Amino acid sequence: MYKKLGYFKRRDVLRHSNFLDLTPLPLHTHELEEAGTVRVLIPRFRGKISGKLLQPRLKNPYIKLSLDELGSAVWAACDGQKDVRTICREMREQLGEKIEPAEDRITRFLSQLYNQDLLIFREIIK
Repeated sequence: MYKKLGYFKRRDVLRHSNFLDLTPLPLHTHELEEAGTVRVLIPRFRGKISGKLLQPRLKNPYIKLSLDELGSAVWAACDGQKDVRTICREMREQLGEKIEPAEDRITRFLSQLYNQDLLIFREIIK
């Protein structure tokens, strides 16, 4: 698990940077469904104690979040090496008119994933 900067430093970095220059890193693993879409596996308990005690006793220790075709393509492109601008360019080449306006849709999607703690940006890691 990555350790974030403090709230005020994180807010300062995000406020003064262009969203297209940020590099997204997924925080959770994923699996592929039959249709070729991605299913994100989110642990039910994130704490150390509750995770060690309760997680093994559960029938299914993960909450499964299924993404659609566009979300799956963006999630797969988030590898920690590419910035959002590069991901937008790749999605435009791969999906064509389906994803237009690409920058607006992808930045909104990635900011929702960030707000739900499903990904983090490399620029705000300690």
